Amino acid sequence: MLDFSVSFFFSLLNIAILFIVLRAILFKPVSKFISNRAAKIQNEIENAARDNEAAKTLRLSYEDKMNNANVEAMKITQAARDAAEKQSLLIIQEGKTQAEALIAAARKQILAERRAAFFAFKAEAATLVVAAAGRLLHREISDKDVRSQAELVLRELGGGD
Repeated sequence: MLDFSVSFFFSLLNIAILFIVLRAILFKPVSKFISNRAAKIQNEIENAARDNEAAKTLRLSYEDKMNNANVEAMKITQAARDAAEKQSLLIIQEGKTQAEALIAAARKQILAERRAAFFAFKAEAATLVVAAAGRLLHREISDKDVRSQAELVLRELGGGD
């Protein structure tokens, strides 16, 4: 059978005392160290999760800003194209207006030169007619007669315009 001697009980008592002493000296500090370490790790995990969320939010913000910048760049480019097109149309219209004005001025000048040439032709023709008439009459016509006859012819030709 089992023999429980006194040494067995002393051994049990020593083990119990050793257990209590070691538990008081080692177990509580080790447990406290482990719980502190676990809390620290949990805190770091939470901080990392917050940082990760902040990074995601920041990334989404930057992506939105980039998209907005692209849209704004496209708007600016389109506005610049529209402005350039308006400017080119304005320049073309100005050029047409200036060309029309130059053509009108040239036509007026041609008409004025034509009239001047026509009047000079009339005056010369009248002088030639009077001179020819004087030769036909075999007499010399004075300058006064030439002028009066030229004016008469010019008035008659001028009325025919």
